[in-house]
Amino acid sequence: MADNSTMTQRHPANAMDDDIDFGYLFGLLLDNKWLIIGTALLALVLGVLYGMFATPIYKGDTLLQIEKKSSGVPGLSELNQIFDQEASAAAEIEILRSRMVLSDVIEQLKMNIVVSPDRPRYIGRFMAPDPAPAFVPKPLFAGYRDSETFVTVSNFTVPERLQGRAFTLLEQNGNPALYLGEDLVATAPAGETLQSEDGSIQLEINQWQFGDEPLTLIKLTDVAAINGLRGAIAIREVGKTGMLSLTMTGPSKARIKTTLDAISEAYLLQNVKRRSAEAENSLEFLDKQLPKVKDKLTEFEEKLNAYRLQSESVDLSMETQSVLERSVAIEAKINELKAKEGEIATRFTREHPTYQSLLRQKASLVEQKKSLDSQIKELPETQQEILRLMRDVEVTQQIYVGLLNKVQELRILKAGTVGSVRIIDKALVQPAPIKPKKAIIALIAAFLGAAGSAAIVLLQALLKKGIESPERLEEQGVSVYATIPLSEKQLKANRVTDLKQRRSRKLKEAATPIPLLAQDDPTDLAIEALRSLRTSLHFAMMDADNKILMITGPGPEVGKSFVSANLGAVLAQTGQRVLVIDADMRKGHLHRYFQSDNKTGLSAYLSGQSSKEDIIQSSGIDNLDFIARGKAPPNPSELLMHERFKTLMDSLSADYDLILVDTPPVLAVTDAAIVGQLAGSSLLVTRFGVNSVKEVDAALTRFAQNKVEIKGAILNCMERRATNEYGYYAYEYGKTSD
Repeated sequence: MADNSTMTQRHPANAMDDDIDFGYLFGLLLDNKWLIIGTALLALVLGVLYGMFATPIYKGDTLLQIEKKSSGVPGLSELNQIFDQEASAAAEIEILRSRMVLSDVIEQLKMNIVVSPDRPRYIGRFMAPDPAPAFVPKPLFAGYRDSETFVTVSNFTVPERLQGRAFTLLEQNGNPALYLGEDLVATAPAGETLQSEDGSIQLEINQWQFGDEPLTLIKLTDVAAINGLRGAIAIREVGKTGMLSLTMTGPSKARIKTTLDAISEAYLLQNVKRRSAEAENSLEFLDKQLPKVKDKLTEFEEKLNAYRLQSESVDLSMETQSVLERSVAIEAKINELKAKEGEIATRFTREHPTYQSLLRQKASLVEQKKSLDSQIKELPETQQEILRLMRDVEVTQQIYVGLLNKVQELRILKAGTVGSVRIIDKALVQPAPIKPKKAIIALIAAFLGAAGSAAIVLLQALLKKGIESPERLEEQGVSVYATIPLSEKQLKANRVTDLKQRRSRKLKEAATPIPLLAQDDPTDLAIEALRSLRTSLHFAMMDADNKILMITGPGPEVGKSFVSANLGAVLAQTGQRVLVIDADMRKGHLHRYFQSDNKTGLSAYLSGQSSKEDIIQSSGIDNLDFIARGKAPPNPSELLMHERFKTLMDSLSADYDLILVDTPPVLAVTDAAIVGQLAGSSLLVTRFGVNSVKEVDAALTRFAQNKVEIKGAILNCMERRATNEYGYYAYEYGKTSD
C-alpha cells in the first residue's frame, strides 16, 4: 500500500485565475473556424432564400399643406377675423389619425371585410393556384381573385359578438354557402343576399366565380380595423413648414395608393365641413335674433307714430335733429364697444392696457351721452318724448340693418368656404420595394449565423470546461507524465470497429478486435508519446514498493484501455516481461486489442473457477502477456477485495518485470481504489476536452481518502488547437522520413 504523505499539495478547482483570457477565446474560435464559417454560409443561403421568397413591401406617400384659416372672400375682412385661427400641425396630425377620419375611409373602401383563401399559413402560398393575369384587375378590398376564383363582397353584416370570427364561403350545389365552423349559416343562389334565419348575418356578393378552394370571410371589429389602418400609416410634419407627409407600407401598390388618396380626401372633406359649420352656427344664431330685433323695431315705430298723432307734432327743429343724430351715433358706438368688451374679456384681464383703453373710450362716450341727456331735458316735454322715441327707432334700425348685413356676409362666406388643408401631392407608390433588402438580409443572416455559432462555441467551452493543456493538471498539483496526441489512424479504426461491434451484437457474434496501434503504426505520434512515458516510468518505478502500475481515470471513455494495451506493447519492445491485466470486470474490453475471445479471465480466477495458468494469455507480442476480464460477475468489487486477488498480484510480481492493471473509472465505482491499495504506482488518465478540472480534483480526493497515491497523470487524445501552446515538434521529429 502506498503512503500519500509524498503527494504534492493540490490546489482547489476554484483557485484558477478568473481573468478573461482573450487569447484563449480567440484560439477557441479559431479552432472552430470551419463550424463558424459553415454556419455563416448556411445562414447566408437561408437569408438569400428568404429574400427571394419573402413578400415584397412597397411604400407610398402623399403631401398635405396646412394653411392659415381664411375664407378668402374679399370685402369681408372684419368677419373673416372671427374665423381666422392659426392651424396646429400637431393637432392636424391627431385629426388625421382620429377615428373620425379613418372610420370614414374604412367604410368607404370596405377595409373591415377581409376575404382570403383558406390555406395553411406558411406553406399555403406554394399550394395556391396560378395568379390572375397581370392585365386583369384584382379587387383591392373585400374580394379575392386568382386564375380560378373571383369573388367580391359589397356588404357583410354580422352581430358584434361575431366580429373578428372567421366564416367560410364555399360553393355548394352550384350556389354560394356561408359557414361558421361546421354550421351552415346561409345559402342562396348567386346574385341574392345570403341571410341567416334571424337576419342578423347578411352577405351580399357582387362577383361570383368560385374555384376549388374555400374562402375565409372576416368582419373586423371597428377597433381592429382602425388600429390596423392606423398602424400602417405614418404621419410627420416636414420641418416647421406646416406640410404633412403621409406614408404607408404594404404588399399591394394599388391598395396603398387608394388608401392614401382616400385618407387625404376624407381629411380634406371634414376640414371643409368644419369650416362651414362655424359659419352655419353663426347664421343659425343670427336667424334667431333677426325676428326679435325686427319686432322691437316695429314696436318702436308704432309708438313714435302714435305719439305724433296724439301730440300733432311731426317734425323736429334743426337743433333737436342734431341732438338726435349725435345721441344715436354715441349709442351705436357704446353698443359697439360693449361687443368688443365681451371679446376682449375672453383674452385679457381688466388690468391689461388694451382692456383699460377700451374702458376709457366707453367712459368718455357715457359722459358725452350724459351731456346730451342734460340738453334733452331742457327741451319741451313733447320734443323730449319725440326725440326719445326717434332715438329708439334709429338705434334699433341700425342694429337690424347691421344684422341683415352680417347674415348676407355669412351666407357668402359659407358658399365660398375652402378648407385650410391643400393636397399638394397625390399618393405615389415607389416602383421598387423597400423590403426585403436582399443584400442586407443576406449579410445580416451571415453575421448572425457566424455570431450564433461563435456564441454556442464559447458557451459550450464555458459550460464544459474540459482540460485542454497540461498546465491545468499541473495547477492541481499532479505531475503530467505524458501528453498523448490524438491518433487519427486509431480514431478511424475505432469508428470502424464500433460499427462492426454494434452489428456483431445484433447478430450475437464474437466481439470485433481493435487494432493495436503500437503494431500497426509504430511511428504514430501517440506511440512516440508512450515511448516518452516509458522512459519516465523507468525512473518512477524505481521508488515503487512493487512492480504493479495501476492505470485508471476519473470517468469512462478517457482511453485507459488504449494506453494500457499500447504502453504494454511499447514496454515489451525493450525486452521487459510485461503483463497487462483487465481489472474492469464490468465493461472492460482490453481483450479486443489482443484478439481474445474473453471466455476466461480475472473474474474466473477470483471466483475460484480457474487457475493462474489458465487465465494468462499470450498477446502475440514477444514478452507481453495479458489477462482478460472474463465473464462479468455480479460482485466485482467484492472479488477484488478477496485475498485471492492479493495472492495473484504477489505471485505475478515474481514472474514479470512490470504489471499494468487497467481499472474502472474511480468516480463510477470503487474498484480502482481497491486495486490502488496493492499498486506500487498509479497513473490517472484524463482526456483532452472531456474531463474537467473538477472531475480530476474529485478523483484525486477519492484516492486520497483511500490513501492511494497518484504518481502522475496522462493527458490523452491531445489535439493541436490554437487554444493551447502544445508543440508537436518532438513528435514530428519522431516520424521517419520517406
